[in-house]
Amino acid sequence: MACALASEDRRLRTAGGICPGGGNVSALTPDQCRQVLIYAPEESEFTTQHERAGRVELARQLGALKGFEFGGLWDQSHFRQAKPYFLPSKALRPHEAIELGVSSVADLYGGVVPHDFVATKAITHGLITPCATAPAGWSHAFSTSVQEVVLPGISAFSAEDGMAAGLALLKRHPVRCKPANATGGRGQAVVRTMAQLVKYLGAMGEDEIATHGVVLEENLSQVQTWSVGVVEVGDIRASYYGLQRMTRDNRGRNAYGGSSLVFARGGFDDLLGLDITVSIRAAIDQARHYDQTAFSCFPGLIASRRNYDVVQGLNGQGQWQSGVLEQSWRVGGASSAEVAALQIFQARPKIGSVRASSVEVYGNCTPPPGAVVYFHGHDADAGPITKYSIVEKNGHADV
Repeated sequence: MACALASEDRRLRTAGGICPGGGNVSALTPDQCRQVLIYAPEESEFTTQHERAGRVELARQLGALKGFEFGGLWDQSHFRQAKPYFLPSKALRPHEAIELGVSSVADLYGGVVPHDFVATKAITHGLITPCATAPAGWSHAFSTSVQEVVLPGISAFSAEDGMAAGLALLKRHPVRCKPANATGGRGQAVVRTMAQLVKYLGAMGEDEIATHGVVLEENLSQVQTWSVGVVEVGDIRASYYGLQRMTRDNRGRNAYGGSSLVFARGGFDDLLGLDITVSIRAAIDQARHYDQTAFSCFPGLIASRRNYDVVQGLNGQGQWQSGVLEQSWRVGGASSAEVAALQIFQARPKIGSVRASSVEVYGNCTPPPGAVVYFHGHDADAGPITKYSIVEKNGHADV
């Protein structure tokens, strides 16, 4: 990796009997010698300076919540140390969880999935037929159970199935095509004709479709996308809803601009107890059903961060629709706001709700007073960019 995330003298050195900061291991409690470690086995997971810096700051903030030191990037030397708390860049696979000693939500900020495809948007929809090509571990029960809380759509793992699915959907409405494992809207396109569908699937290629899958679903207009989720770190649990903001990057392209979220202490039931609109209640109910069904249908699924995108808008006939688009059981753009809210709940036990935001601004920007800055400077790839989290003044969401 281009930059070191932590110097060697900040690592827990059990061989020498020393914790970060110089304390003797025998004189400290186990938690005082535990560390938060970033797990990113692929260098491609940190391609920019602002991404690296943001992940480091998030690990430090999680460490503050847990009362642990930040220990940098995980490597084999950490096997000799007190059990770490992990911040993975992606949802872990079972072999990774076993290697790292991750067995419950207490061990990580993120998730563990039993199969690769479970971490992708492919699970949101069923297959074109029960006998269609599917990866090992595919759950027909899951897609059947969630079909009432998602948009009309089909997932496919072969170009032939993708073509059949697209043609079936095109009879009723324009179709949004999405690579199942892509994030941030990358690689998506709306097709309205068979020729456009053929071109899209051809560009993806047989190998990509077979390996990761393609999602085809009803396209909506005049959309609003809600983020709904539950997050827990230690003994603090919070649920939330809110909206993502889009902005323009330094090259004029659409880019993620942050999320403004309302948090409730506790789970989905506590979130539904807030004063919310009918459309927000629908989004929360749909996310909760999707969440509960996933944990029922995919044994081995573990997640301390459970985030769901719910889209609402008009279909091709002008009818209002609402449905879960995808799940995220890993660190995400709203994570800085989530941690900020958890810190408020930890520090002020009587507060039941709070508003917090994650913010990403391209160009020159001065972070406001009270912001926790994740990056502020010139990134070699993105140009000038500022990333921070902030809690609404006075904290409360219900006053």
